[in-house]
Amino acid sequence: MSVAVQRNPVRKATDRAAPTIAARVAAFDWQALSQRVDGDAYGVMPSLLTRDECRELAAVYTMDTRFRSRVVMARHNFGRGEYKYFAYPLPRLVAGLRAALYRPLAAIANRWNEALDIDMRYPGVHRAYLERCHSAGQTRPTPLMLQYGAGDYNCLHQDLYGEHVFPLQAAFLLSAPGDDFSGGEFVLTEQRPRMQSRAEVVPLRQGDGVIFPVHNRPVQGKRGIYRVNVRHGVSRVHTGHRHTLGVIFHDAK
Repeated sequence: MSVAVQRNPVRKATDRAAPTIAARVAAFDWQALSQRVDGDAYGVMPSLLTRDECRELAAVYTMDTRFRSRVVMARHNFGRGEYKYFAYPLPRLVAGLRAALYRPLAAIANRWNEALDIDMRYPGVHRAYLERCHSAGQTRPTPLMLQYGAGDYNCLHQDLYGEHVFPLQAAFLLSAPGDDFSGGEFVLTEQRPRMQSRAEVVPLRQGDGVIFPVHNRPVQGKRGIYRVNVRHGVSRVHTGHRHTLGVIFHDAK
């Protein structure tokens, strides 16, 4: 029952952490992260979430009333494992992360679009961007949680859900490597024009966030700027269980 979910101590503990998220995000070195994303296609935000917040968010996965849908990857040839999309209203911690991260990421996204000669510009506040998505029929929330067990993996993919696509997204590792699971590395690949694809394994610890492109990014070449196509996934989990929070800024149809 919904009343029982509202009284659940896990939700209350998670919600209480939300007011500190905006301050943590604002205090981060965004100039350094922007340079890293420009150069390497990703940037890590170490220990943005506390261990308690990670545990509490991972526990939300069992609360079906907090989610709008569940996807079993093997049924769609997406890999092995499963994930659930949150329903509105989002848990306060998730909503806080989404709103706080969007503001500095919008500056990067606008700079990328200018470099790629794309007319679209993103407003400075996430609420205004969601209104744009919703007016185009993209009304379903896209933040999600993923759960992997031994032998599970996530094929390389892109999270594109409609006409409006915000160029960057974030993922947070909620489980502790070495304690909760082994294997299961976060992987990015870049498909470069007239060149071999490049793979990048991103080491993450519990509570770390990684910022990376949803679809493509601009790269400065000898003859000017060109687009690099980016995909992401998770390598095979060897032992234990791995939980991840994904924060996508555009909503879905």
